[in-house]
Amino acid sequence: MTVAITSFEQLLAAARDKGPKSVAIAGADDPEILEAAQTAEQAGIADCILVGDRATIRRIAAEEGLDVSRMMIVDEANVHAGVRKTMELVRLGHAQVAMKGRVETSAFLKAALDKETGLRTGNLLTHVAVIELPGYNRLLFISDGGVVVAPGLEQKVNIVRNAIFVAKALGVELPRVAILAATEMVNPKIRATLDAANLAKMADRHQIQGAIVDGPLALDNAISPESAAAKNINSPVAGRADVLIAPDVEAANMLAKGMIYFAKGKMCGVVIGASAPLVVASRSAPSETKLTSIALGVLLC
Repeated sequence: MTVAITSFEQLLAAARDKGPKSVAIAGADDPEILEAAQTAEQAGIADCILVGDRATIRRIAAEEGLDVSRMMIVDEANVHAGVRKTMELVRLGHAQVAMKGRVETSAFLKAALDKETGLRTGNLLTHVAVIELPGYNRLLFISDGGVVVAPGLEQKVNIVRNAIFVAKALGVELPRVAILAATEMVNPKIRATLDAANLAKMADRHQIQGAIVDGPLALDNAISPESAAAKNINSPVAGRADVLIAPDVEAANMLAKGMIYFAKGKMCGVVIGASAPLVVASRSAPSETKLTSIALGVLLC
């Protein structure tokens, strides 16, 4: 029986056991990125390939007291060329994970999706955030807060499947997936409730496998047993959800960031659907977030 990872400490330990894997970082001329790369290297999680302006990378490392002497540096001052080079390193097998540093997310994902030079597989790319909350006894998975802006039903099927894949990779044998909406009642005027009901029925008919899927569920009765009981919701997911699927990118993004800034949670994340994991941490994220995101990418190799 697989033991589920329930904390970022366990996530880092599991990545150490699996690593080191090679991580190519586009736009590596960033202090937080270099700090995360050094820590990942020292912990045996990753061997990092730094793509960017060599002189700037070395200057930042010296100013911050960081040791990048054992890391390969691919000298490429042009941002767009550097992103393409990062994808090439992964495509040719020189790296197993691609990571976004000091570059725009749109440019990074565009390069990943390039038909000729990227990491495209034909699958939908989606972002899965992993959240560690103080006092919570398990990790939460939230999707999609970074890639698909306004998903239709077909796209939501793939969002659910990708989130299930990540949860299972972290040891959740049978993830409980809550399809979120503003209400747990199906309302023809609220499209999210219709999509949620369809996704739940598709799971019942084994069109979505490997998890228990239910919806629509409001956030409170998805994660709170007391709220689910108060509303008499009879569901194997209600009150015990592992995975939260939001109606659109705005809802997922605000939900995840609300947990970080208001509930003092911690987050890491990865984009799934390419031929390799894509680590797309926010440029404002601290080095700790970038480190755990690297670890998550290593686990998903």
